[in-house]
Amino acid sequence: MPQLDRWDGETLWDFAKARGISRRRFLWLMASGGVAAVLAACGLTETSGTPRDLPPEPASGSWFKDPSPLIVHDDGKSLEARLENTRGLVTAKSHFFVRNNSTSLDLDAVAWRLSVEGDAVANPLDLTYNDILGLPSRALMCYLECAGNHRAMFDIVQGRAASGTQWMTGGISNGEWVGASLRDVLTLAGIANNAVSVLLVGLDTESPENGFRRVLPVDKALHPDTLLAYSLNGEALPKDHGFPVRALVPGWVGSSNIKWLGQIVVSSEPLWTRNNTGSYVFIGDDYPPEGEAPGKVVENQNIKSALALPWPAELPAGLHRLHGYAHSPHGPITRVEWSADSGTTWRDAELSGPQPQYSWARFELNWRGAAGDHALMTRATDTAGNVQPDSVPFNEKGYLFNQPLPHPILVKNTGGA
Repeated sequence: MPQLDRWDGETLWDFAKARGISRRRFLWLMASGGVAAVLAACGLTETSGTPRDLPPEPASGSWFKDPSPLIVHDDGKSLEARLENTRGLVTAKSHFFVRNNSTSLDLDAVAWRLSVEGDAVANPLDLTYNDILGLPSRALMCYLECAGNHRAMFDIVQGRAASGTQWMTGGISNGEWVGASLRDVLTLAGIANNAVSVLLVGLDTESPENGFRRVLPVDKALHPDTLLAYSLNGEALPKDHGFPVRALVPGWVGSSNIKWLGQIVVSSEPLWTRNNTGSYVFIGDDYPPEGEAPGKVVENQNIKSALALPWPAELPAGLHRLHGYAHSPHGPITRVEWSADSGTTWRDAELSGPQPQYSWARFELNWRGAAGDHALMTRATDTAGNVQPDSVPFNEKGYLFNQPLPHPILVKNTGGA
């Protein structure tokens, strides 16, 4: 057997795959027994195959990931991605943003259960992790974005601060997800024709309402790409991202993608919770009340773009090949433009590579900077004809800011005197 310095996830998966272990079986073994369980399934024991320098398991209540590659907000409950650390389409798990309303949970996949109940199902269910893994799987490349991504720009750009985590441009990441379709579970439960609302409830009891929760309309819940996800970037979900199972709702704000999912309630009546009344609602003069909410409920994301640079950025004088990311819930990005003169004139950036499924798009541009202070702006267009607006109306909680951002860049002349 090859001597390995340590069993990281990808090395162990390659080792297991070569011995006939399926990806689904690998995820189950990792969830139920970790490295030792995988090695046992491969015919090895810890003493014969497991290195002695494995890092210890994280203590209960601690963060799974090292926050150092990210920007820490809210005493560690929110970790903002640095877009400049992502080069391709997929965000590495170590650099994936995190938004929590409580401490990340340490859950046992063997003991975990998902209940499906409510007055609009004929066959209430109590599902195990293995039950979910046994359903037909779907793989999606999909970005996940907090509703408050770019929130700080209400203050920086408009001079009017909104409440909430002051995300800059990194309340978003893009990943490769695998899961079962929520529709398949609802079908097994015998969802009724009069179903209206599907309530998703997490097991994080420190969150408001004894478990973070969000309501989906039945048509969104039944979309085949609304997933009960159990894998991110080829491995079982990290605990920060909802292990063992979370919801993945493409195109909808991050709060809809409930982590540590434990309960689904299907109702024949519209359901209202904190997260579609007091929170995740546009509150402001431009937003009349909707149902029991004081304004329009925030559901879909919107079209955005951002440069993958620190804020503010510092660059040496000369020609630079810059890149960034653009995305829209309404369709693929067809165009990204950039401006170096506050939007007076615009030039086309280059879209680089494919934009699969619900992924963001990567763009590149050439810019020559002379010594001094500059600001570059970008704006995106999608296949449905949506374009980032010149301005957006203020809302108290700072959701969905998407006007073009004047990204500050200080160019330093590094030449001799």
